[in-house]
Amino acid sequence: MMRLTLVLACLLPVTLSPASGAGEALRPRITGLSHVALWVADLEKSRDFYKAYLGFDEPYTLRNADGSVALTWIKVNDRQSVELFPLGGRTPADGDSLYHVALETDDAQAMLRYLSARGVRGPEGKPLPATAGKGRIGNLNFFAEDPDHHTVEFVQYLPDGWTLANAGKFLPPRRVAARMSHAGITVANLSRSLAFYRDILGMKETWRGSGDGVTLSWVNERLPEGSDYIELMLVKARPALDELHILHHICLEVADVSAAGALLGGRALPAGCKPMSAARTGRNHKRQVNCYDPDGTRVEIMEPSTVDGLPAPSSAAPAP
Repeated sequence: MMRLTLVLACLLPVTLSPASGAGEALRPRITGLSHVALWVADLEKSRDFYKAYLGFDEPYTLRNADGSVALTWIKVNDRQSVELFPLGGRTPADGDSLYHVALETDDAQAMLRYLSARGVRGPEGKPLPATAGKGRIGNLNFFAEDPDHHTVEFVQYLPDGWTLANAGKFLPPRRVAARMSHAGITVANLSRSLAFYRDILGMKETWRGSGDGVTLSWVNERLPEGSDYIELMLVKARPALDELHILHHICLEVADVSAAGALLGGRALPAGCKPMSAARTGRNHKRQVNCYDPDGTRVEIMEPSTVDGLPAPSSAAPAP
């Protein structure tokens, strides 16, 4: 994954507990998946996909000194978005489009103290900053890194920030979904990842799945104070780029996959995008379709419940 200025290195203990004793920092609440940030090669093509095709709006944009777009937001709902970062002719170091995932907390400064106390590191192996900075859109944030070198941002929405100031706005009825239920990220060492997402961040495992019944493929970790989750996509080695774009994904939740598919089928798919997949029932017993943005990043569209209303059994297969 490309990191221009926010590449981080994290040295984590193998097993750490969020429980705090005397003098230890308490973990603030982690309430939701704030956003997923993507590098995009052609901003106009990406806008066509996320706005014209998926039906979302673009509430605000930040620009560089020369007037070019530095970052723009695709709004999913009042607390969730997809952030698009134009590459401007550059190429990510490894070709991947995933820049970072962001989690919402109710106290960014306390979260910073908590993570620092547990050995989480900041950019290039340096300590995390002393204070959470206030970004250009008025929210507090800082960046950390997980054991697989994925950048994880922590965001606190402030009352005067653009996010809350635009609540109830930029929510067109034509958007295909009103919620992003999870983000998928690749994981090479499950125990190290669980030490971060479960033991430090306090997430709760809800399901394990295997694509072949022999080796574990997915572990779902739900946020401790919310219903969103991170899907750990287990890999033995770094996947080929096309596969990486499939594994690194966002998931939009819909009540009826067939209706969502019919809606998108009536819209023009932007040039260069792979066709939407046929509806199918996944290993988690939930119906889904898959779309692909102009850079190949997978956008999963999935129902929240299993086809029979019963929980899909977890796999006991070993991790790769």
